[in-house]
Order: sequence, then C-alpha cells, then structure tokens
Amino acid sequence: MAQPPDLAGRTVVVTGTTSGLGLALSRVLAGAGARVLMTVRDTERGAAAVERVRAGIDGEGSAETVLLDLADLASVRAAAADIRARTGDRVDVLINNAAVSLGPPARTRDGFELQIGTNHLGPAALTWLLMPALRAAGSFGRPARVVTTSSLGHRTGGLDLTDLHWQRRRYSTTRAYGASKLANLLFAAELDRRLRRAGDPVLSVAAHPGLTASELLNNALARGRTWRARLLVLPDRYLSQPVADGIAAQLLAATGPVRGGDYLGPTGPFEIRGPAGPARRSATAKDPALARELWQRTATATGVVPDPELTVRG
Repeated sequence: MAQPPDLAGRTVVVTGTTSGLGLALSRVLAGAGARVLMTVRDTERGAAAVERVRAGIDGEGSAETVLLDLADLASVRAAAADIRARTGDRVDVLINNAAVSLGPPARTRDGFELQIGTNHLGPAALTWLLMPALRAAGSFGRPARVVTTSSLGHRTGGLDLTDLHWQRRRYSTTRAYGASKLANLLFAAELDRRLRRAGDPVLSVAAHPGLTASELLNNALARGRTWRARLLVLPDRYLSQPVADGIAAQLLAATGPVRGGDYLGPTGPFEIRGPAGPARRSATAKDPALARELWQRTATATGVVPDPELTVRG
C-alpha cells in the first residue's frame, strides 16, 4: 500500500471508524502526522478504536472521537457543530466512509429508508454543514478535499427520485444499496461542478474499495440475515482483498495527486482489487440532470442549506 505524504498540521475527519476501512484509514492518516477526528456511533467502541490508532502513532499525529449517527439528522448537526468548534473552523479533508448495506427493511430516526438515509442523506448534510471549515482550510494555499465513498454496487440499481424511501415499490435491499451508492457518485459530481462554478478552494473526489474484507457485510448480517447477505459471505471471504489494500483508493483521493471530479478504485480485473487508479462510472452516474435533481431533493429532505448554494445550468 502506498504511504501518504507528511500530513503534519492537517485535520482529517473520517466517518465510520470503529472497524474496517475507517479504522484502517485513521491509522494510516494519524501515522502520517494528521489530526484525525474519528466519528463513531458507540462511545465504548469508539474509545477502543482510538486507542488502537494512538498505539501506532510515532510522530505528530493524533486521534480523537466525535459522536455521530448518520441515520439521525440531529446527530449530524451536532457533530458538525462539534467538529467546527474543535478545529477552529478548519478541516482539510472529509472522508465520507461510513455505510450500511444489505440488511432487512429499516428506517432512520427521520423516517428515511435506512440505506439512502445513512449512505447518502446523512453524509450530504454533514458535507454541507462542514463546508465553511473546508473552505477556510483550502484558503491557506492548498485545496481541502471531500472524499465520497461509493461502491461497485452503484451499478446494481437505478435511482427513483419520486420514491427514494421505497414507499410505493416492493423493497429490494440490493437495489436500495445500489441506489444509495449511485447517489454518492451523483452527489460527488454535482458537488464538484458547484465548487468549480463558485471558485471554492475545495476538491470533490469519489472512490470505491472494490471487494475488501471490511465489516460492512458482517454488520448487515448482524442487523438481520437476509438471503442476499448470506449469499455474499463466500465471495466476500475468498475474493476480497485485505483492508490494508482496500483503503488505497480512498487514501489516494484524500492525499494524492487528484483533480476535482475524479473517481478512483482498484485497477485490477473488474475493479475488484489491485492498485488504485481511475474507476468507471455507470452511464446513470454521469447524468448531470439527475445529479442536479438529487441535490435539490436532498436539500428538501434534510432541511440543510446546500453549500455551495448556487444554480448550475447546462
């Protein structure tokens, strides 16, 4: 795995850090000298994760927890305010990593379908609420970054903006997950367009980990043993790359030479594993009209003012 550059003096927020990709990212980033704010839903597990990260720091890096439940917009607002206060309104990198997948039908505290709510609406709201801190960090001479984590699963379903929460359709956990990951890519692209139009010193980059032995599937099984989740156990066990390799695309997006709008992932066969590099989007993920409409519907659903708040045409 490629190592990041010296990150001393930089502040990175990583969501979903008690295990898997988020924990591994936090270790590497703090080890490179960054101050890492690790978001957690459970304070006990969060404390254990921070200690694991701190044990590997040999330099200027540091790690601390922030309480955040992306399935609760009140928690998102509180976490954003906490982060801005702690950092003096300066965040260099936000890595939207946390996700849920393939569990039984469930709702967030705000009544959203769990996967679109946790994987897209919560992270979008967090991104908008932290944009002043990202913009301020970028004004110091190097662009801040928002890294949105998508998935190969974005190809498994479309995005019905008239029924985001599966109130009219028969629920499919696989298609709902695919829709949430498609929403991630559409949001990242629309954010990039708006940042460039506004002239803001922030880059929006997307990445996916291929097939990685993270805790995502285990967490899905813990919420309810759907047959789809059980079906994926063997492929996940025998085809997945180690987490240390799986974070390569996110790490490149967060710290490497990238441009706003890039999408990165493993470059091996079918993008399952391999060195990080350019990844392929589905045709739907490239649709700017769909991305604009999703942006507006996300603002309406979350009640958060989009940032940058401007109209993009064409």
